[in-house]
Amino acid sequence: MNLQLLLAKSARNHDHLCPRQILGVRLGLAGMNALDFDTPPAKKRLLVIVESDGCFTDGLSAATNCTVGHRTLRVEDYGKTAATFVDTQIGRAVRVAPALDIRQRAYAYASDEPRHYFAQMQAYQVMPDEEMFTITEVGLVTSIEAIISRPGIRVNCDLCSEEIINEREVHREGFTLCRACAGEAYYQMVERDIFSLHTLQQESAP
Repeated sequence: MNLQLLLAKSARNHDHLCPRQILGVRLGLAGMNALDFDTPPAKKRLLVIVESDGCFTDGLSAATNCTVGHRTLRVEDYGKTAATFVDTQIGRAVRVAPALDIRQRAYAYASDEPRHYFAQMQAYQVMPDEEMFTITEVGLVTSIEAIISRPGIRVNCDLCSEEIINEREVHREGFTLCRACAGEAYYQMVERDIFSLHTLQQESAP
């Protein structure tokens, strides 16, 4: 795949080009290559789980064609410029991460550029994969089937009544709950609803 075309694609989507986008594009290509893909495979065969959002992920998406909208890109925000690439057909998974001293290594590839930002811009385009990344075979804690789930499945939460898609409901004490009502919310109500699982249990009691 043409690196410059992919960088242009990432820059177009992001409004500019930066070192982390270049790193994302290169890491995306390295991850696909580790799974023996020369180009992004069709029919959602490739699933990428990326460990941060932002510029890096834009570059990764440009290289792999994986997107959140197509449900082929998932963000597990660990604040790391790393990603796991999964061949959903055979179940193989590899995690690709930058070498721990990647910035220091980069300066050797742009010795005539004293500005670190621009040195990284130059170096990340020409460094060999083995200088840039570590690639490790991994096993997923959650099964591929559970991660992908079945699109189009819809149920309603017994507590808040909101619709839940993609089999993300939680079954607890005989009730079907969304993750928020099951106590796994990433937010907190400013004025908490007095309705609770305890109330639901009382109302459903004979």
